[in-house]
Amino acid sequence: MTIRVLLADDQALLTGTFRVLIDAADGLEVVATAGDGEEAVRLARSTAPDVVVMDIRMPRKDGLSAAEQISADPRLDGTRVLILTTFETGDRITRALRAGVSGFLGKGVGPAEFLAAIRTVAAGDMVLSPLATHTVVTRYLAAAGPDRPEASPREMDHLTPREQEVLLCAAEGLTNDEIAERLFVSPLTVRTFVQRIMHKLGVHHRAQLVALAYRTGFARVPQPPPARPRTGPAP
Repeated sequence: MTIRVLLADDQALLTGTFRVLIDAADGLEVVATAGDGEEAVRLARSTAPDVVVMDIRMPRKDGLSAAEQISADPRLDGTRVLILTTFETGDRITRALRAGVSGFLGKGVGPAEFLAAIRTVAAGDMVLSPLATHTVVTRYLAAAGPDRPEASPREMDHLTPREQEVLLCAAEGLTNDEIAERLFVSPLTVRTFVQRIMHKLGVHHRAQLVALAYRTGFARVPQPPPARPRTGPAP
């Protein structure tokens, strides 16, 4: 089955490059392109793509506002949003997750990782960059209220050894495909394990699951990725 993709970015050169890359991949096709957030929402409603690859900074309506509209539209219940941006800040990552996006990546990702991310979110799973993973974990650890997952380290003992392996891999930010490759099982088996783990621990989505693994001490809190060295002349 072909995964249908809508590209939303105000930089025509990037959009063209992404389109060539996606259309050349097996099982993927671009059904439409948008140059701003308003057009992205309109085209999403008219084409009902499986995945919308969305930039954040666009004219008329930014990508996060567009993502909120798409995620809230019952007619687009099967459409997933993948944010691809150069602006990876904690506030934007948090707002994107609250908007219901299924993925958040920086534009520095390689072609293979980009295509894999599209396939992952189309399958109903979540993809987060290392910085986004760190932001999710630290903010959930500090959060108070109904969204904060509640569990004790003892509850991790209720997981089978295989489930514990899968949870540790998920806490590293690995996708289901990457976990499957590491553990020599099928992606479908990994997905079943993840759903079973969430049910046992009483969480509702993958971000909560990952945060819970760190808050209980089951996994170690990751350090933020190092800043990239400056490539231009010093000011």
